[in-house]
Amino acid sequence: MTGGAFDPSFQRDIDALATPVLLIGHRIIALGDENALRDEEASSLSSRAPDARRASGAARIVAREMLARLGHPQAPVVKGNGGEPIWPDGVVGSLAHDDKVAIAAVALQRDFASIGIDVEAARALPSDMLELVAAPHERRMIGDDLLKARLLFAAKEAVYKAVYPLDRVFLEFGDIDVDLAGGMATTRTGRSLALRTCISSHIVALALIHA
Repeated sequence: MTGGAFDPSFQRDIDALATPVLLIGHRIIALGDENALRDEEASSLSSRAPDARRASGAARIVAREMLARLGHPQAPVVKGNGGEPIWPDGVVGSLAHDDKVAIAAVALQRDFASIGIDVEAARALPSDMLELVAAPHERRMIGDDLLKARLLFAAKEAVYKAVYPLDRVFLEFGDIDVDLAGGMATTRTGRSLALRTCISSHIVALALIHA
């Protein structure tokens, strides 16, 4: 990572979610990261807000470093019509950011059919969002722990990101069932996913569909 925009402690925590065939990296979003966007990437983004473009640039800095390790050093990562990143042939991955950090997960398609990742600030989920995000059995699972509720939110976001490129179906929170303790999720479309999560300086959720 360039410019010192890197947190070694956070990287150690997310490394625990990775495997030898699954690369995960991050970047602390920094002024000027918007300039990392290539023309085709910038034109594919719907938002013109500087903060959003800066975060998107930071995520692509991370993604390009990992794509180079997979043999695609110059590949752009444009945004698809459904908001999903478009990867080189034979590669799957996912991008995410909150207001401080950008994160990416990348792997070869021979190892995973699809990947979804989400990052959230390590803050309690607003209580008025809990009913929207969590089904009754999920409410019982998390109890009154609103930080764990934020983790549930992140897990459902990651699941959606993994499933959408395959099914092209928009899923609501209620369409995704999450078992945080078991590390699994299912969707109303019949998908089953493995989940890996961590609560660190940020909350990270990774959803995997195996090849």
